[in-house]
Amino acid sequence: MSADEERDGVSLTNLDQPLSPDADATKRDLVDYLDAVRHRLLPELNDRPLSVIRMLRGQKPFMQKNLPKYAPDWIETVPVWAEASKREVSYALCNNRRTLLWFANQRAIEYHPTLVRAGQFDHVTHMIIDIDPPEGRDFAVVVGAARLVHRALDDAGLGGAVKTSGAKGMHIFIPVTPASHDDVAAATRALAARAERLDPDLATTAYIRDDRQGKVFLDSTRSGGATVIAAYSPRARPGTPVSFPVAWDQLDDITPADFHIRNALELLGAADPWTERMPQPQDLPADLVAEGHDIPVARVQAMHEGKRRARERRQQGG
Repeated sequence: MSADEERDGVSLTNLDQPLSPDADATKRDLVDYLDAVRHRLLPELNDRPLSVIRMLRGQKPFMQKNLPKYAPDWIETVPVWAEASKREVSYALCNNRRTLLWFANQRAIEYHPTLVRAGQFDHVTHMIIDIDPPEGRDFAVVVGAARLVHRALDDAGLGGAVKTSGAKGMHIFIPVTPASHDDVAAATRALAARAERLDPDLATTAYIRDDRQGKVFLDSTRSGGATVIAAYSPRARPGTPVSFPVAWDQLDDITPADFHIRNALELLGAADPWTERMPQPQDLPADLVAEGHDIPVARVQAMHEGKRRARERRQQGG
């Protein structure tokens, strides 16, 4: 096959170029994988404002939120106000094969949808616990922390699905029925705190890195308008790994490096384990919400703590 071709009306170019020196994959590998996995991936992206990470030749990976002006007019978009930059961002909605192929041709490797759908910005669809290991620790500590979250979910009468992040950690998704952003964020904080209490020597909810003392971080801050790497999305990392669904009873047998764009389709076969293992949306337990509202918001708490520590340093220096 030539280095250029067309699929679904999308011109695909330079397909035989490597994605990066350490990707162990070409642009063709990326396009072929995304095209083949689309029936599983597109439902995760459907109607959700999308950010992507692109890897252009000779450049470092970068995140793109605002759809470029040169994008074709058949790509659906949704305007979202960005409070941080005080501007309106035009996000793409990747709802079909044609749009996915266009992004693939733009060397968009990672796909990060929001936890809300376009037109339903007041409904966060999932609680997320992002399990982040400390530097130098092996994946076993991530598995141990995931089991703590699983126990906390069981104790709360909730169910969730787990996947590798495609990097060093794991993501646990808990689908929820419509609730306010504040209540979902509160319940997520409480769930992480309950998991931490099960083994405080292993896991921590400390947002400030210096306070984690080499423990696994249970990140409960992915809420509201946050994004999370989609299940089945590749990652712009050495070897081009994939964020891959795993079963709770298989956690001891896997590592994130086991799943990449060259073997993921063979491992999946005809199955869609992310959809198959995902529980139906669940009501937030009232006690979990109430507990979470008594826990300070991590980012706000970290900001105040950072200012306090800076004052102390200035005073000690004076």
